Amino acid sequence: MTMATMNDALAGAPGKGRKFGRDLAGLAVILGLAVIGYLLFPNNLALLTRMTAIALLVLSLDLVTGYCGVATLGHAALFGTGAYAAGIAAVHFGLTDPLLMLACGILGGALAGLVCGIVILRAHGLPQLVLSIALIHLFHESANKASVWTGGSDGLAGIAPDPLLGYFEFDLWGRTAYVFGIVLLSAVFTLLRLVVRSPFGMLCRGIKEDSVRVRAMGASPKLALMKMYVISGAVAGTGGALNAISTQVVGLDSLSFTLSAESLVMLVLGGTGSLFGALTGTIVFMFFEDIVSAANPFHWLTMVGALLIAVVLFAPKGLYGTAAGLASRWRGAAR
Repeated sequence: MTMATMNDALAGAPGKGRKFGRDLAGLAVILGLAVIGYLLFPNNLALLTRMTAIALLVLSLDLVTGYCGVATLGHAALFGTGAYAAGIAAVHFGLTDPLLMLACGILGGALAGLVCGIVILRAHGLPQLVLSIALIHLFHESANKASVWTGGSDGLAGIAPDPLLGYFEFDLWGRTAYVFGIVLLSAVFTLLRLVVRSPFGMLCRGIKEDSVRVRAMGASPKLALMKMYVISGAVAGTGGALNAISTQVVGLDSLSFTLSAESLVMLVLGGTGSLFGALTGTIVFMFFEDIVSAANPFHWLTMVGALLIAVVLFAPKGLYGTAAGLASRWRGAAR
């Protein structure tokens, strides 16, 4: 072993320890907030479960936008496909076991990610946005027209999942769905932390910074982005399946442009290129939306808009990104 290699290894050990510590801290925060939410809002677990499902969607969006630099406003296509896949499996094929429904949602989301990746990655920049918008409208209209399978504008009802693991029923209070969602979010968060730190994740970051240099090194940017799109689709499909299992109905709103735009807003609000930022933006946006819409049903969008303008002007890296930057600066000053 050369001296340079030895120095790199010695320098990398503390870094790995810090990253592992951040992983544990992230899981602790997720579980801590889950317990607090359960204790403070025992009668509003449906909102918290919905928030968990949307958090999975925003995490999936962060993979392609924050880490890969792919511009998209149609990511709800992956979420909605996962929801419909789980719902159709239960209603039309009798696959009412929650884990089987989840598997169908993951598979549906991954396939949707493959289709969207093939189309969107043929362009760059503004044309990518146009293609993503076209795709979300195509997915929406396809679901609307296939009313025999999807229920069309009336929604796909009659989803009745079996008790989880044969023991835990999905009751009216939403306790089982909430715990199920938190377990899924924790597992997905842990796996994604490993993905974004892996050589593959670093390659995707390199493509975002300079795809020409990555190509010159012998790697295939398009193949790497396609793989990340499929992974992103699987994560979004997990959120869609969770939403279908918890609400027991799937509507066309799960394939709406509005949901796609809101998920992007949540990501920007928390901070792109960070899984912690994706979670932060989802929690802040959805709680703020719920509070202000209840306080002022007629002008709550104005308040949400004011919040977003303030964040963009005074915290351009997002809430988490700005807070992390300030904390790093303070640690540097303390040394």
